[in-house]
Amino acid sequence: MKARRVLVLVHEDLVPPDSLDGYTEAEISQWQTEYDVVSTLRAIGHEVMVVGVYDDLGRIRQAMREFKPHITFNLLEEFHGNSLFDHHVASFLELMKQPYTGCNPRGLMLSHDKALTKKILSFHRIRVPRFAVLPHGYQARALHRLSFPLIVKSQIEEGSYGISQASIVRNEDKLRERVGYVRNKLNTPVIVEEYIEGRELYIPILGNTRLHVMPIIELHFGDVAPGTARIATSRLKWDAKYQSDRNVSISNAWNLDEALERQLMHVGKRIYRALGLSGYARIDVRLTEDNEIFVLEANPNPDISRDGEFALAAEAEDLSYEALLQKIITLGGNYRGGLALS
Repeated sequence: MKARRVLVLVHEDLVPPDSLDGYTEAEISQWQTEYDVVSTLRAIGHEVMVVGVYDDLGRIRQAMREFKPHITFNLLEEFHGNSLFDHHVASFLELMKQPYTGCNPRGLMLSHDKALTKKILSFHRIRVPRFAVLPHGYQARALHRLSFPLIVKSQIEEGSYGISQASIVRNEDKLRERVGYVRNKLNTPVIVEEYIEGRELYIPILGNTRLHVMPIIELHFGDVAPGTARIATSRLKWDAKYQSDRNVSISNAWNLDEALERQLMHVGKRIYRALGLSGYARIDVRLTEDNEIFVLEANPNPDISRDGEFALAAEAEDLSYEALLQKIITLGGNYRGGLALS
């Protein structure tokens, strides 16, 4: 491996320290991914410069002029506080002819819009839950072509933000109540989907044109109270104490026969290509008791912390965390403005 100058872009509030000493678990969790990536890149011999960004592209331009990076490792998930603007950062890097890791601008833009993603996948005859979008100003009302229970969430937010047990609604009154809550809390358009009961599986994929599907990961919801929906709420996803108390865990998906596993991998690749993704992504699906596959969403540039789903999948096929990050860098270096070369 040849050492490279790697510019790492992070949110200005998530610039990691050089050491974990003196920090609480809660503090570390805020910038765990950033720390894992930066410390690992340095450990394997790369020269790393970290730049915290909020709303100033000039900081990126200045860093490129001074540091002259061989590649930029893009960990930004928003710009100017808006998660929809992350694809503009990738576009800026392309305009500057700067190689970068992760997904291209178009793939980021398409995947961020959950409704548009579902429309594209439906066109390709990939099964998704039936859904409807309720933009601002649109009154919540009975959605006659959808069947309760429904799940109500933001059309554009990621990471389970705004999702709780109250997101599952079983009648019109609760539907109106939850739609109003999401609009007021998140200030985004609302998407309403039919709730699909089943196993929650993640399909991790690496690649630009030649795709590699890593072992499928399953989210285990742990000790679920009676009447509680098995969904990845914000609390379940991010609260370490809750995860420990309820035995929430992730692992390699169990009890998948070879034919079903091949089908899941094939669906994952079709979605990756239909949305024009590149670099690395995670496809989230529900698997019913009858082994029907429903695609929930596509997540380009997913969490790549050392203990996250993506790293776990890599470990399952003997790809170390260090090798995973190096592979991501290689894919980024081989991608050129819409032409995937690897």
